[in-house]
Amino acid sequence: MVRIHDALDTATLDSSSTSGATQQDETLGQAAFDLHLDEIPLEQKQEGGAGPSHVVASGDVEHRSVSRQPDMKLVVISNRGAPFDPNKPQTGGLAAALEPVVERSGAVWMFSSENRGDGTELDLPAAHHRGYYRDYSNSTLWPVLHSLSDRMSRAEEGYDSYRQMNNFIARAAFDLRDRDAFWVHDYHLLPLGADLHKLGIERPTGFFLHTPWPTADMIERVPNYRELMKSMLEYDLLGFQTNRDLNNFSACLRTYFGLESRDGVVTTERGQTRLQKFPIGIDPRQFAEYLAAELSSAEQEKISSLLQNFEGAKFAIGVDRLDYTKGIDKRVEAFNQLLAAEPGSISLLQIAPSSRADVDEYRKYKEDVENAIDHVNAQHGTEEWRPIHYTNEPFSQAALARLYRAAHVCVVTPLSDGMNLVAKEYVAAQDPKDPGVLVLSKFAGAAEDFNEDEALLVDPNHPEEIAAAISKAANMPLEERVRRWRSMMDKIESYTIHDWSADYLRELDKSRITVPADQFHHLGLGWTNEAQMPLYQNYAATLTAYNEIDPADAALKEAAYADVKSAFVALAAPLKHTQDRLWDLPAPTASRDGHRGQELGVRED
Repeated sequence: MVRIHDALDTATLDSSSTSGATQQDETLGQAAFDLHLDEIPLEQKQEGGAGPSHVVASGDVEHRSVSRQPDMKLVVISNRGAPFDPNKPQTGGLAAALEPVVERSGAVWMFSSENRGDGTELDLPAAHHRGYYRDYSNSTLWPVLHSLSDRMSRAEEGYDSYRQMNNFIARAAFDLRDRDAFWVHDYHLLPLGADLHKLGIERPTGFFLHTPWPTADMIERVPNYRELMKSMLEYDLLGFQTNRDLNNFSACLRTYFGLESRDGVVTTERGQTRLQKFPIGIDPRQFAEYLAAELSSAEQEKISSLLQNFEGAKFAIGVDRLDYTKGIDKRVEAFNQLLAAEPGSISLLQIAPSSRADVDEYRKYKEDVENAIDHVNAQHGTEEWRPIHYTNEPFSQAALARLYRAAHVCVVTPLSDGMNLVAKEYVAAQDPKDPGVLVLSKFAGAAEDFNEDEALLVDPNHPEEIAAAISKAANMPLEERVRRWRSMMDKIESYTIHDWSADYLRELDKSRITVPADQFHHLGLGWTNEAQMPLYQNYAATLTAYNEIDPADAALKEAAYADVKSAFVALAAPLKHTQDRLWDLPAPTASRDGHRGQELGVRED
């Protein structure tokens, strides 16, 4: 399934499938943007407002009706996709997070399939796949974005393939150039907006980074980092998970380009790029429904078998891709220390689907984690009791919800993470009368949402801190557990995945052309938009008020005109230094007497 056409009501989003522990192996690596243009209409007719929308897929096709009121014809582009089935294992946090957005969005979703080709058709070119996916995206960008440069490979030749692949994807998206906006996701596609513009696509383009953004001294370790960051400024809107990531990116612009962000706006020769924080959430109502959903007989048997290991005993749960950024090895060491101090006190269920098994760093990390688990089980286990239960199997969202509910503690201790939705999913799955406790890394994005009075925050690099937090969590009084859980749950319910997508799309929508600039002869001709003219509404309101006054009331008319003039001056002031960049000025035309008309415009100060 590689292209999905669907619809989103950004004001009333109400369905979600969140991250899950999943077969999050990003080796869909056989990836291709195998786009079936002939199968999917660019527009779906709507009659009488809300109506049905469809999921369209190659291979096995499933059609589901979803109520919708599309606000914009959106194109969503990511490296990964999702199966649109809560009863099946998901393919990753990003893909599962995008699923509800696309499911209700008027969107065509472009993402990777398992096909590769020679680049003459729509399949991703095989010749560039390794450089794009393995060498540059996952062996260079991924570790540096997570501030783990010691894990980085220096395959500089991968950058050319990375750019070639982004250019290929841009050309594949060209047939969608008449849609309203493009929303691009994550580090695989940092320069895609620039490539779309090179092809002449002038629709608003937004980018959201699901990973962290590092400090200036860290990002400079990436080959071609300056060119890469410059290409990112081709987007109209750059979204980040946390204030830390946003501030790090702004500091990089200041350090390497001398660019300052003013009120979240960076101005370059291209125009304006807005930088904002959009912390991704989940749908707690949907996640609660997973608890009541029926499991397949096979999965029910698998869950029951797992839970039998913990009958009458306390256990903690960890749910992560088997990725070195997740800190699973440090977590296992924490259990080693805890069990040495408090024998038999608590078990760990570690769910860790394999990831990027073709990358040496990941194969080595898997070996290290499994050796560490074997050591703990040998050191502290008995014939009747095993401290750590470990599986690489993926689980559906419905199955995970049951495991989360049963676990007394959830250990989310990545060394660095953009958000980590497992933390929010665990909270959403708890029994309000007897909730578990969240142990959370200070360096997960979720730690910016949950404070020390809610989650137990730890430094994931120090196993002794994790061990102490797990012990505290396992012995925490009910009253404190309920208080901490209620506070976190209130936050989760107040800002859901639907709020996240709606906020982002509303902000991106500001980049759409909305105001005819020829209304403003003092400024020049052309078109502009509300993001570039944020005071337009004030001006429009004063002009309307002026026009509604009876011309016979000269004094009132004069006072209203003064208000119009003042509003216009305020509107024009911030445009003076960027006018030529923000306006699409028409070419000189011949005047009525045959002479060339004077070219209109305002000189840049």
